[in-house]
Amino acid sequence: MTEVRPITTDNWQELANLKVREDQKHFVASNLRSIAEAQFGYDDPQDGHWDMHPFGIYNDQGTPVGFLMYCDNFAAPKMQVFIIRLMVDQHYQGHGYGRFGMNWMLECFRNNDQIKDVGISYEPDNDVGRKLYASLGFVETGDMMGDEVFAILRLR
Repeated sequence: MTEVRPITTDNWQELANLKVREDQKHFVASNLRSIAEAQFGYDDPQDGHWDMHPFGIYNDQGTPVGFLMYCDNFAAPKMQVFIIRLMVDQHYQGHGYGRFGMNWMLECFRNNDQIKDVGISYEPDNDVGRKLYASLGFVETGDMMGDEVFAILRLR
């Protein structure tokens, strides 16, 4: 059964070794960088501290196939959760693991009454990501986060 597992001392290295295709490298930071960032969170001058939560996506055989990470700040007015990373290893793309990871996160968010809005950003030329996020209900706001398109999903 496909599942999501937390990052631990036992699995962080195998997840850090997952890679996207060469032409996708500008879409997402490396998993190693993400795992390191998760240790510290992010301090936004406007909204305060965001805690980061990294996870691995594993296929039916228990093989790591992808990585996801979100951050939360329940005091933030614009969104309480932001999906920072979603990647599927180049050898496992096209099998629904990205959608599985997104649905897993969204189910967690829907079960938390503190979360009203979920944000995500992505490169403007990431057509596969854009279609996936739109199919899950994310709506582009017209705003940019740096060089990335910003979209939001209103849960409540």
